[in-house]
Amino acid sequence: MKALIPVEMIERKIYLIRGHKVMLDSDLAKLYEVPTRRLNEQVKRNISRFPADFMFQLTDEEADNLRSQIATSSSAHGGRRYLPFVFTEQGVAMLSSVLNSERAVQVNIAIMRAFVKLRELMATHKDLARKLEEMEKKYDTQFKVVFDAIRGLMTPPETKKRKIGFEVRESRARYGTSGRKRPR
Repeated sequence: MKALIPVEMIERKIYLIRGHKVMLDSDLAKLYEVPTRRLNEQVKRNISRFPADFMFQLTDEEADNLRSQIATSSSAHGGRRYLPFVFTEQGVAMLSSVLNSERAVQVNIAIMRAFVKLRELMATHKDLARKLEEMEKKYDTQFKVVFDAIRGLMTPPETKKRKIGFEVRESRARYGTSGRKRPR
């Protein structure tokens, strides 16, 4: 059976906010093929099903950080007039019950599989780190270089932000404060 939505595509739409793995209301609406407005209307009609650990609204700062993280402009989510809502794994599971469509059920299955896959990857990474520590304790310092190299490979590389614009490298001695070249 062919997957409705590739798990990798869903994984790219899962963010870590306030220590929770969440998905944006607008991303979920696209997956469910409904307008974001309709998805949020259904949630508000059934708000008792969505406690704070299932769904919450982003703050201005969180929304700004998220926009810069996914490289979008402020109008990226349809020129919204309100801050986005995000749904935890439990909130996403609850969405299929309030949207009442076959597509919602199928999309939820795909999303749940993505959350499970992410959990498994995180557990594997923790197990690998624990095993490496055990081996480090067992062997002497001659392997320290090897362990440091392996630990370096396990750590995700830092992304350096490039400066935007041009860098002017002119000698101030040849130019006055007016910006015109001085005669020699």
